Amino acid sequence: MKNAEYTDAVQAKADAALEVLRRVADEYSPATMANSFGAEDMVLMDLICRNNLPIEIFSLDTGRLPAETYTLMDKAHEKYDQEVTVYFPDATQVEQFVRKEGVNAFYRSVELRKACCGIRKVEPLKRALGDKKAWITGLRREQAVTRTELPVQEYDKGFGLEKFNPLVDWTEKDVWAYIHHHEVPYSELHDKGYPSIGCAPCTRAITVGEDIRAGRWWWENPELKECGLHVAGPSTPLPSERKAG
Repeated sequence: MKNAEYTDAVQAKADAALEVLRRVADEYSPATMANSFGAEDMVLMDLICRNNLPIEIFSLDTGRLPAETYTLMDKAHEKYDQEVTVYFPDATQVEQFVRKEGVNAFYRSVELRKACCGIRKVEPLKRALGDKKAWITGLRREQAVTRTELPVQEYDKGFGLEKFNPLVDWTEKDVWAYIHHHEVPYSELHDKGYPSIGCAPCTRAITVGEDIRAGRWWWENPELKECGLHVAGPSTPLPSERKAG
């Protein structure tokens, strides 16, 4: 998306996302933003840091991340001078799982893949959200068939707090227009055909015409491609979707 144009429509979406972030900071403190260092999350980090919003930023280091993700962590720190709180999985749980099921057990079944995600992602996320009133994600409706009804705000019953998705109505072009216009650092993997980036063994590049989430858990059916971090709840419309009166 090198040539994505930064239009008035993109600016309007950025303004709407910033409105959501400011409301979270004002009404749901302490709040935190989950940064996996994908393109969408870097847009949110830029909005938070550019506007000096009092919102913590955290990341989950699963122990299986691509080298490019760690490189971006350092670049983001240099640009924004903002600490990102990193959470790691419990070493004993990882050790027991690998000893019992093997290093790459997630390829064998959906159940084993979700078990791995549970240890490496969900359990650390519970700790990250433990004392928070709200968390923020870079999820978009366009990303996957499991996200087409994604709201801007929902109650996350799985973790017991409010969840905000300020970029729900953004397209991939919108994301890249913002990144290039504001010179936001991003992962080198995006230039190598990776629109969505997770753990190294569970992410691959996609080919022209494939769905943008096709490279995540590519051996599974599309409707199964979630890791347990995101639970649906009651929705709240975007500012642009609210009806007057």
